[in-house]
Amino acid sequence: MQENYSYPLNSDWNQDDIVKVIALYNAVETAYEHGIKREDFLQKYRAFQQVVPMKMEQKQLDKDFEFESGYSIYQVFKQSQKTKNNGKVRIYDGNNN
Repeated sequence: MQENYSYPLNSDWNQDDIVKVIALYNAVETAYEHGIKREDFLQKYRAFQQVVPMKMEQKQLDKDFEFESGYSIYQVFKQSQKTKNNGKVRIYDGNNN
């Protein structure tokens, strides 16, 4: 994991959109570093999907974010699908505790 990196953002987004996308990036970071409640993550993911409705753009942002941070939106989403309703989503990638 890199300490200082920039979030991939789209210059066409308004302030509200940027806040929603950064909230998802923060949720992904939390899932890797500490774990996050499944519903908290999914709420932020759904808001992200409203800002970025096209799968192709979602995949590109995930790829860019993973390149910058080492964290994958997709992997957290995949894990959230396997987690029970009020469970905690946590990603163990060998680089975190």
